[in-house]
Amino acid sequence: MRNAWCTGLLLAGLSLHGQGVRDTVVHIEQVEIRKDLVFQAEKAGMKETRIDSTVLSHKQALALSDLLSQNSTVFIRDHGRGALATASFRGMAPSHTRVSWNGLPLNSPMAGMVDFTLIPVFLADEVTLKHGSASLPEGSGGLGGAIALRNVADWTPGLSLDYLQGVGSFGSFDEYLKVGLGRGRVRSKTRIFHSRSANNYPFLNRSIGNLDPVTGSIVHPLDTNANAAYSRGGLMQELYVRTGEAGLLSLTYWGQAAHRVIPKPTSYEGPDNENLNGQDDVDHRVAGEWQHYGARGKWTVRSGFAQKHLDFVQRYRVPGLGMDTSILSRSLTRSWVSALSRTWEPGRGFPANRPGSGVHHVRTRDEVSRLGYEGRRTETSLVVQARKEFGRRLNLNLLVREDRVDGVFQPLLPFLGFDLRILRDHPLVLKGNVARNHHVPDLNDLHWQPGGNPDLRAERGVSAELGLEWPLSLSWGDLHVEWTGFRSEVQDWILWVPSFQGYWEPRNVEKVAVRGLEGSLGLAATRALGPARPMPTMPIHGP
Repeated sequence: MRNAWCTGLLLAGLSLHGQGVRDTVVHIEQVEIRKDLVFQAEKAGMKETRIDSTVLSHKQALALSDLLSQNSTVFIRDHGRGALATASFRGMAPSHTRVSWNGLPLNSPMAGMVDFTLIPVFLADEVTLKHGSASLPEGSGGLGGAIALRNVADWTPGLSLDYLQGVGSFGSFDEYLKVGLGRGRVRSKTRIFHSRSANNYPFLNRSIGNLDPVTGSIVHPLDTNANAAYSRGGLMQELYVRTGEAGLLSLTYWGQAAHRVIPKPTSYEGPDNENLNGQDDVDHRVAGEWQHYGARGKWTVRSGFAQKHLDFVQRYRVPGLGMDTSILSRSLTRSWVSALSRTWEPGRGFPANRPGSGVHHVRTRDEVSRLGYEGRRTETSLVVQARKEFGRRLNLNLLVREDRVDGVFQPLLPFLGFDLRILRDHPLVLKGNVARNHHVPDLNDLHWQPGGNPDLRAERGVSAELGLEWPLSLSWGDLHVEWTGFRSEVQDWILWVPSFQGYWEPRNVEKVAVRGLEGSLGLAATRALGPARPMPTMPIHGP
């Protein structure tokens, strides 16, 4: 029933521009700009996939979980529309996928994962997937990979307005509004969204059944997805300022609130409305960035703050007493992060330094059982990266990362990658890398009550991959083929298992090996397949 709803009304692309233009005829000649984006020294050995901007514009009304499941190799564990959706990148756990927004980590300090159903595609201008060890520049812990979301400035002067509305089955309504305003060196962009759905669709419940006394066969009843409504809404405000001729300052705020009712299991055969489970998520995030481009390099300074309230309530009906609350869990997390990056190019080598730091504070408590914990984590890191191009046929990329968590230095994380152009005059590239990575236990793993295990060891991984990338420029467009084989071995994998005390607890598994093969085929038409027709000219009138 994920795709049961459909977009009913679309009013996108409405633009208002306030800049005056003289009454004249403007002829613009066709200009073609092409660049080899595959053979780059700074990405040697790293596999990255960027979701096409056309796909993003066509799927603004979807959640990020829907976008990734339909347009990437990432497997999304989805529990239904509006419910929890997590990612499994290259067969790894949800906490092994790092997610960032404008450089600000979105992974929960408590569980280490991200709920992708709470992130609308409407809020992202760029979505980039960093496969495997390509996530190391973003941070450690991405044993499967990383997903980077970014907002970019639109420097078109004047006022622009875009409105998107969707109406669908089962009481589904979606509204999205984007307003852009700016002139000269300053640009502002405001996005507002709201989605809600009763989500009460009918389905054949195969988890339960009745025995037909005549035929002896099992008859499954027609059921309704009751108590599964959800709503979410929010605001994103972006501000961009050009500082001089070579600088850019950006400041972005993202706030949203979501409420959802968690339905009962399909195997439940008790009376209706016996259990009512609900969850509320309230997020506030601020990300700032300053970039300055020099003659031989670039400075980047980032800083951000994130706060999340997560409340979960479970209520059940007691005969003669009404509804009673069995669980009322309230959690609050706050994170402060900052990073400084300096790159320079003294010739064809391209070193880079990226020191960074982060502080995470967690407080959680169940008001019914009176159990909970308060934890704090401080992280600092230093990344040194050097790239070198040899004769435009071989690129080498060396990266070393050192993390310090709660005052303890972690093992060095090296990365060595290469790109080799097999044929001198043909863009057939052999890519590969070998790297180490680690993932420290999340705060829930260490402190959750009951079941937390403070003696857990960090997960330690070694990975290697090798692949072929073959971009072709044809008369009608571009063809891109890529195949990658990978293997990862993780020591001390953290897994939650039932304990003899009656609750679940995390333990270190001795060793886990993951191997697989990724393939992708991309087509992009840059020219009309038939004979081109001249575009008619028309006068442009000013106000």
